[in-house]
Amino acid sequence: MVLRARAGRDEGEQAVVRRLAAARKAPKVLVERCRMVELSWDGWLVPQIADELRCSQKTVRRWLHRFNRSGLEGLEDLGGQGRKRRITEAERSRIIAMVKLTPPGRLEVQPSNEMWAADESGPSEWTLDAVAAAARDLGIEVSRSQVRRILLAEGVRWRRTRSWTRSRDADFEGKGRGSSSSTPARPPARRSSAPTSSAR
Repeated sequence: MVLRARAGRDEGEQAVVRRLAAARKAPKVLVERCRMVELSWDGWLVPQIADELRCSQKTVRRWLHRFNRSGLEGLEDLGGQGRKRRITEAERSRIIAMVKLTPPGRLEVQPSNEMWAADESGPSEWTLDAVAAAARDLGIEVSRSQVRRILLAEGVRWRRTRSWTRSRDADFEGKGRGSSSSTPARPPARRSSAPTSSAR
């Protein structure tokens, strides 16, 4: 029987496999394994994949079987082969995809000119803490420092939300003048107007 990689479970899995197959910053072994799956999807046979990637046919069969059985997680190294990754590449990809979405608590103007947020109790902008909390809600155990390393490695840019006081709405009423400082500024020291004597 001809061994082929099964079809992706959904478009998300397919997209992650193809992205990792072309990634430059992902672990080399994972890129190679995703490339095996991608080539199989493209109609390549095991001997052709092995020749292209300069590995044994046994290696190709091993990882295609692992992918068919366990998906992306099957392409990860098993425990006991060095330090096990705390989160999988699939989970990393979900975190990266999440920060590219609009935060659920951000208010946006609807066609009816009303302000609406998907979840007003959610974060209005993505911070490291907010991303870590949202990931944990998805069942991904990740720390704030891990989120930071993942996004830095991926080159994700952060954009701060526009302040309400900077609204372009002509009918928007600002919050007024800021409160005055509790300590008044010291007046500048006065210079003496008395003439100075000069030695003769």
